[in-house]
Amino acid sequence: MRFQTPLVPARLIKRYKRFLADCTLDDGREITAHCANPGSMMGLAEPGTRIWLEPNDDPKKKLKFGWRLVDHGNGHFTGVDTSIPNRALRAALEAGQIAELAHYRSVRPEVKYGENSRIDFLLSAPDAPDAYVEVKSVTLSRQLGLAEFPDSVTARGAKHLGELARMAQAGHRAILFYLVQRTDCDRVTVARDIDPAYGDALDAARAAGVEVLAYDTLINPQEITIGRTLTTVT
Repeated sequence: MRFQTPLVPARLIKRYKRFLADCTLDDGREITAHCANPGSMMGLAEPGTRIWLEPNDDPKKKLKFGWRLVDHGNGHFTGVDTSIPNRALRAALEAGQIAELAHYRSVRPEVKYGENSRIDFLLSAPDAPDAYVEVKSVTLSRQLGLAEFPDSVTARGAKHLGELARMAQAGHRAILFYLVQRTDCDRVTVARDIDPAYGDALDAARAAGVEVLAYDTLINPQEITIGRTLTTVT
């Protein structure tokens, strides 16, 4: 998934009110960017962090920049826009690039299911059970090479696991898809110390038949694409 406009580098001054970030551009201008991430962004929002912004000239948008990447140096990046994983994964699913799901030809996003929920993707094929796919963007890393989810308590995430478990028990495929928006990790695990209830919900979901897939991403200031499968550590 290519960015619509070329990204520009900046330094983070501060992130506040979850969706706002004051930044300094390389030419010295101070601007406010939209931060499309409601999470804690643990380890990613320290003042002075090198970041990349996407400018826009849309008259309907009050803020003319969107925060897209954290630059860790040495060619490593983290994607902070939580809307990107679904867009990138949809493109990969439609192109048959996810090996475990390549035989599904129908990809429907945001389908209602369960109790007032929407599944990120409902996949269908004539010779296979429907597959319900819930996507989680993973950006936390507190140990070299290890990505973690979640970065804060997520009752919503635990609810989604319960819904997936019920789909698996009904005979469908139910898949939790961790998309790691970091280029410096080769494993992913659950941050049980941050949210023990989520860890318990994941254990129950897996016992009910929910599958767990994890992939990394290839990230640079031009694009974000799905990469390789990762090892999940429970």
